[in-house]
Amino acid sequence: MTAFSIRVMTYNIHKGFSVGNRRFVLRQIRDELRTADVDIVFLQEIQGQHVIREAEIVDWPTESQFEYMADQIWSHYAYAKNAIYNAGHHGNAILSKYPFVHWENLRFSTIRPASRSLLHGVVDIPERQMKLHVICVHLDFLPNLRMRQLKRLNERIRTCVPKNEPLILAGDFNDWHGQVSRYLASDLELNEIFHTLHGKHARTFPSWWPMLPVDRIYYRGLQPIECDSFEQNPWHRLSDHTPLYAKFEI
Repeated sequence: MTAFSIRVMTYNIHKGFSVGNRRFVLRQIRDELRTADVDIVFLQEIQGQHVIREAEIVDWPTESQFEYMADQIWSHYAYAKNAIYNAGHHGNAILSKYPFVHWENLRFSTIRPASRSLLHGVVDIPERQMKLHVICVHLDFLPNLRMRQLKRLNERIRTCVPKNEPLILAGDFNDWHGQVSRYLASDLELNEIFHTLHGKHARTFPSWWPMLPVDRIYYRGLQPIECDSFEQNPWHRLSDHTPLYAKFEI
């Protein structure tokens, strides 16, 4: 059987705004993602609706941000409406070139404005006649809340992801001490690709001077090929996070 690879990216897009909300840069983010040409994109802090910004910002898209980002490149997508407020809502999204068999969102937070959640999808890979589990998360920066969310994530994977089916878990883990990696490795046998290939986690925040390794791509049942953190121009001028890219062989 010939080798078959899949390319993914995780990116906290800060609702389409640059650092400090100085500029609305969603079009530039979409253009760069197209250039990256990955198969699956895990997005955090993506705006589903905001009626005030829609009226005030000239180039605000007429459709939701996840539909605008997907456009004609990623024909399949799932969006999790997590943070809900009077003007609209935002959350996580997964864009995919492969069709979803199904997907489900589990909210982590009981606080209305918080966008902490687990978006779990299963995509069909026709070339291999197999299913790939894809989970997008945005965890809390408070350690005690993050640990509760990790326990729910653990329960979800144990009960809903068979060990013989490959899994990619990606997102903003808000963890710069390595606690999440130790937990996932010991309890779920998940490895983080940047750490596997480079011996450390990628520093992805803040984008203008990346110091904290908060964005990760974990995997199980796949062969890691390459991984990179896009710190160069123009990525460091877009969101307050830099995106993390990975390539796996199935």
